[in-house]
Amino acid sequence: MRIKIIVFLLFSSWLNALAQENWTLKQCIEYGLKNNRNNTIYANQKLAADAKAKEVLADYLPKVSLTSTLDNNLKLQQSVIPAGIFGPDERRISLTQKYNSGAVAQLDQVIFDQSMLTGLKANKYSKMQADLNIEQSQEAIIYNISTAYFQIFVYNQQLDLLEYNKGTYEKQMEIYRLQVNKGTTLQKDLDKVSVDYNNTLSQIRVTQSNRQLAENELKFEMGFPINDRLHVDASTRMEVSVPTNDSIGSFSPASRIDYKLAELNIKVLEIEQARIKAGGLPKLTGYARYGAVGFGNTLSGAYDELLPYSAVGLKLSIPILDFYKRGAQSKQAKLNRMNAEENLKLSEGRFKVDYENAHTKLVQAQANVENDQRNVTLAESVLKVTDLQFQKGTTNLTDWLNTQNSLKEAQSSYLNSLYSYYQARIDLEKATGTLKTFYNSL
Repeated sequence: MRIKIIVFLLFSSWLNALAQENWTLKQCIEYGLKNNRNNTIYANQKLAADAKAKEVLADYLPKVSLTSTLDNNLKLQQSVIPAGIFGPDERRISLTQKYNSGAVAQLDQVIFDQSMLTGLKANKYSKMQADLNIEQSQEAIIYNISTAYFQIFVYNQQLDLLEYNKGTYEKQMEIYRLQVNKGTTLQKDLDKVSVDYNNTLSQIRVTQSNRQLAENELKFEMGFPINDRLHVDASTRMEVSVPTNDSIGSFSPASRIDYKLAELNIKVLEIEQARIKAGGLPKLTGYARYGAVGFGNTLSGAYDELLPYSAVGLKLSIPILDFYKRGAQSKQAKLNRMNAEENLKLSEGRFKVDYENAHTKLVQAQANVENDQRNVTLAESVLKVTDLQFQKGTTNLTDWLNTQNSLKEAQSSYLNSLYSYYQARIDLEKATGTLKTFYNSL
């Protein structure tokens, strides 16, 4: 019994430790790449592309059909034999009976259809598009998880700074309470500090709420249970610097998934244009047929004796007067391809602009973070000196509160610039098409 209790306690401790695990950015992304719901959607799209390829290929494979018929001739059709053949008068006779039965099996095989052969070439590109869609979905998961994670990280930093400010106000309020009780300080001075203290408490509550919202967004992007606790690792921090291997001259739009998808779309449109043109060529089909027919004046009599027949042959189909429709379709396909090519050129220019803008924003964000971080350090140093002067009575409460407010402003600017840096960094990775490389390097 004692052993069971010990095992239970150890297991409970392990579960508790697991629940309290601090998730790094890489762990969050790894979890999201496996559990995000979009994975199932794009995996199904890939399966659909494979099925579509089989559907197109099936048109060139043999087809076998079985047909069975039973006719009840309510009024028999008559044929007329002109007069003079079997007598002086014309004769009307029925060449069938009341009930006719039939069954036929036929095999058809396309021998040559250039339009169909051209369409088969699109299967390869459809599969490649499905694969690229999966990669694009993974990049979106990495981007969205990183953005939410950085928000949580900055909120954690903000809470740490607010707790530091809260502690400073609490110490000052404790001193003032003693002085108010002794009658050496006015109540209004204590109230001034209390107002800033209460404002700090409000900021803490707002930040905690914002952090919870960001955590919920992160859980959603990860596919993580919304009601489970997710502890983000706030101890590690991405180095604030511009990646040294990035330069505007080395950027290539072809590295982006969007660009690759646009290229594949042009190839598919080229094939569609060629397929429409090939629709004007002759089509050759072979067939083999075997069947049997029966006749009778009663329903059962139609099946008493079945007369078999069979045939093999070729069918050549040559379109003649459909060139108006085919010409219109070909022109549409050509214009669609030309538009796709122009859109690719526009996208190439847009990708370059996006990269240059992201690179510029990152450089500026890095400078802002470094500058604001120095300001925070400087403001903390000034506050220490002012606090010491205030304790010695060489400065007043107004100076102390102003110095404290300057520190809070410096902290706020630093937090804003820090988040701007993280956002600019992930935007640059997206613009460069290196989100997966970014994830692997974490």
